[in-house]
Amino acid sequence: MGADAPDLARLFSALGDPIRLALVGRLAGGAPCPVARLAEGLPVTRQAVSKHLAVLEEADLVVRTRVGRETRISLRPERLAHATGWIEEIAANWDDALARLKDHLSDG
Repeated sequence: MGADAPDLARLFSALGDPIRLALVGRLAGGAPCPVARLAEGLPVTRQAVSKHLAVLEEADLVVRTRVGRETRISLRPERLAHATGWIEEIAANWDDALARLKDHLSDG
């Protein structure tokens, strides 16, 4: 992980909230979405949604774009791919360790 640790920590921290996870899920379709539509049906105010979006933006998970008077939010899927790559790397290390343990136990 090394020098990448602070970036990954910020990324996982941003994803560690149920509202922010819901927002990422709503944006996963790929099309930019207005803040008002993202806020629909969530158990928090539109102002709270804006604060959650600011956290996601700070972690580079979303990008805001002004279109006239409207602010649209887009997901940056490459950031999720970055997190997925790290998780896959950790999983591969565990798979290797478990395979070595299995070999050791079957040899003994």
